[in-house]
Amino acid sequence: MGDQDKDSDVFYASSGVSFEEAWRFILKVGVAAHKYGSTSTRLESFLSGLSVRLGYQGVFKSAPTEIAFALKETPDSEQRFEVVATPLPDMDLDKLARLGDLLNEIEAGTLSIRDAPLRIDAIDQVPPPWGKLASMLGYALTGLGLAPLLGAGWTDTLVATLLSILVYGLVLLSARIGAAAMAWMPLTTALIVGFLATLLKYWIPDLNLVLVILSAVAIILPGYSISLGAGELVAQHVLSGVSNLMSGLITLIKQIAGAVFGVSIAGLLVGLATAESETPVDQKWMLLLFPLLLVGLCLAFQVSRRDLPWAILVSGLAYIGVIAGSSLLDSNLGNLLGTIVAVVVANLWARKTGRPTSIVLIPAIVLLVSGTIGFRGLASVAQGDLQLGVQQFFQMFVVAMTILAGVLIGYTIIRPEHSL
Repeated sequence: MGDQDKDSDVFYASSGVSFEEAWRFILKVGVAAHKYGSTSTRLESFLSGLSVRLGYQGVFKSAPTEIAFALKETPDSEQRFEVVATPLPDMDLDKLARLGDLLNEIEAGTLSIRDAPLRIDAIDQVPPPWGKLASMLGYALTGLGLAPLLGAGWTDTLVATLLSILVYGLVLLSARIGAAAMAWMPLTTALIVGFLATLLKYWIPDLNLVLVILSAVAIILPGYSISLGAGELVAQHVLSGVSNLMSGLITLIKQIAGAVFGVSIAGLLVGLATAESETPVDQKWMLLLFPLLLVGLCLAFQVSRRDLPWAILVSGLAYIGVIAGSSLLDSNLGNLLGTIVAVVVANLWARKTGRPTSIVLIPAIVLLVSGTIGFRGLASVAQGDLQLGVQQFFQMFVVAMTILAGVLIGYTIIRPEHSL
């Protein structure tokens, strides 16, 4: 522990927080952090450290839809236990940052634990730092930057960008309709995008359907959930790992099914001519388009204005690591090196600022995750190329494990702070 950790331990130990107050506070923090996107491993570690600093002993288990809280006043006392049902994480990095700032205020002694619950409730009511127009721009920039990165041509890139904007509208509409619409949103969005892309291919024969659909729906691909689930299984967080992994795979299958249905329905209406795909965008353009992709990811994940430059920097350095590793050996070494760079820089940033590492690390990991490979794999299976599909789908898990290895190595190089 550093000096800051020792100072906070002294403050918590001398704060005279009763067991009941500590219990309510830990529950409040845990549910809020889970809602805003803190990972199970990081949340459990933070809550355990928080309970010790408050003078009690706690054990916590976090899963995508619930958190188990257990707290003891003394080693010999009866354990208090409660399982709290939680909504699926919403990945709001601005609110996660605000929660981290609140905890820093408590450690600094400028905010009491008794007043903290009202402040946490107030954080939940804070409007997103980026409005609907900026969020829509985030989706568009993601499609614009990702398509050329995957080898698309200029026409493919333009179509993918326009369809990304449509995806944002469909996500908003699904949220307004309700939980059932959100559950089927991966399928419906991919179906509509696949349908429209196929109709456009009738007039633009060289349109690359797979790359266009993939780039348009990339912002809602479950690659992060799949990689997170694989990592949690290795870390022996079985319940959370299986839940995240299955949730990601089910979402991925829904997206593939929607895309296949959309392409098939449109294929009944128009005949598609076979044509060579257009020439990929010159990679020199990525000097402009790649920064736009990073900005798009940060806007979509509601990274605050204060943290936006740092999140872009960490993601950019991670991708430089990917390029360096790939040039030395292969893409697996690239993902490993890119993840190590992201984790080390994010931990250094968290130590310097006292803010949650997740704020700048999550966009970088999302950039590296394997959802696009999984999408391509299942798409190949749907098109009848079973061997290629299985190979690409298996590669998705290889990528997930290299990212996990990169995280562990990065944490070994720079020990993470006990933050959300």
